Order: sequence, then C-alpha cells, then structure tokens
Amino acid sequence: MAIFKGAGVAIVTPMKEDGSIDYDVYGRLIDWQIENGTDAIVAVGTSGEAPTLDDDEHIEAIRFAAERTAHRVPVIAGTGSNNTAHAVMMSKRAEEAGADGLLLVTPYYNKATQNGLIAHYTTIAESTSLPCILYNVPSRTGCNVLPETAAFLGKNVKQIVAVKEASGNISQIARVAELAEGALDIYSGNDDQIVPICALGGIGVISVLSNVAPRKTHEIVAACLEGDYPKAAGLQIEALPLIRALFSEVNPIPVKAALRMMGWEVGKPRLPLTEMEPAHQELLRKAMKGYGCIQ
Repeated sequence: MAIFKGAGVAIVTPMKEDGSIDYDVYGRLIDWQIENGTDAIVAVGTSGEAPTLDDDEHIEAIRFAAERTAHRVPVIAGTGSNNTAHAVMMSKRAEEAGADGLLLVTPYYNKATQNGLIAHYTTIAESTSLPCILYNVPSRTGCNVLPETAAFLGKNVKQIVAVKEASGNISQIARVAELAEGALDIYSGNDDQIVPICALGGIGVISVLSNVAPRKTHEIVAACLEGDYPKAAGLQIEALPLIRALFSEVNPIPVKAALRMMGWEVGKPRLPLTEMEPAHQELLRKAMKGYGCIQ
C-alpha cells in the first residue's frame, strides 16, 4: 500500500532571528498545508535544511511534525546520510519520534557504486519497520541510482516501497517503472515533471511548490490520478513560471523568500545558504503574483 498518493510538501523549517527553529510558525504552516489539501508532510529534507540541523534538532522537528499532524496525513522524515551508520541511527530515532515513513537521499560527496548503494539502502531499511522512499537527486549528490538498482531494491528489500525521482531524466524514470514491475511507487521529485511522471505510473510528487501553493499542487496530481491529463497538463504549464522562480537559486532560498512574501515569518536560511539576490526576488514576486499567491 502506498505511503500516500497526491502532493506531499517538502516543508521548510521556519527559523527565528537567532537561527533556532520557530515551532509556532512550523505548527501553523503544517495546519495550513493540511487544510489546503496537502497529502503528506515531508519533514526535514532538503527544503527543511537538514544539512544544517544538528541531530537533536532534526529529530525534534520530526517529533513536532508528527504530533502536530496527529495522523491527519502521513509524516515522512528525511533521515538519509552519506554515513550509513548515521542514517541507521537517525532512522531509528525518527521511527521512535512518530514518523510514518522515511526519505533516504543517496550518499553525497563520498558517493557509492551501485553495489554500495544496494548495501547502504538495505542496511538502513532493515534497521526499521517504517516504509522507505529512495531519494535520487544526482544534481545535488553526484550519485545516480540506476533503474536496475532501484528495481532490485524494490523487489528484494521489504521496507523499500518507493522512489522520489529527481534525476530529471524521463527516460530513466520510464526504465524504473518498466523494471520495477509495480514493486516501487514513483514520486516526482521535480515540480515541473509531475504530469509526465504520473503518466508513466507515478502516484504523486514530493514538492517545493506545495509550500506556497498546496491546493493547486494537489489539484495537478488529482487530475493525473483521475486520468484527466489534458486538465493536468494545463495546470502543470500554468505553474511553470513560478516553479522556475522557485529554483532560480538553490532550494530552499527562494521558497523561504516566497513564504515571507506571503506573510509567513519563516526566517532566513542557515549558512552557507544566504538571502535571495534582489533581482531574483523581483522575478519571484512577479511569478507569485501571476500564480495568485500574493496580490
């Protein structure tokens, strides 16, 4: 059974002026997301600034999300690492904290061979009872999960049930769908590829766009799942200018700026991420207005 179908938000982690997590804003964001159709909360992933949260902050943010969500939608915790033992430890702690599933990014910097990826993911998945989503984002990690590897893991490791595909390579994603033979659910990891990935059998998106447009992102996937691809394509194309603006600088710099434009005091990203460049802010503001997120 799928962890979720639809649009899961890769939710930001709001920060106070002193850089600590702002749980008041975080709670209100979670409530607003659920009220506006979001189908899952994906906590402390890339958009949630996982690389600059220490372990205790990381787990507390997951615990808070699980408690605030209160089983209204699943909470999927980002616990991946380039250190297999560390990912095992964080995955166990996330399960204890109340997560419903895990999102496991490919090892970054040290990378891995395909055999290494199989050993890495198998070790993590077998340490927990939670369903696990492989996260393939080679533009960030320098490490690509090949279709044969993803399919092997889906067929042979019980807890590995899905892949978040952010390779950007539609041919590769089609090959995953072909080889997995239903053993892996596929989620789009790119907001501009929701419709083509769903057309290949995908069941949703783990989305940055959902942070600012949860209802509309949900509707894109809903149209796909209903088989209304002309409607879905129209909704996807309408969102493209904002999606481009949300990735005009490295995520989550733009999405935090966008949320502040909407009145959400989510704070600045932690270093080494910085404030958005003024020229990009103007492009983002224009796209936000065009998509109806702000006046």
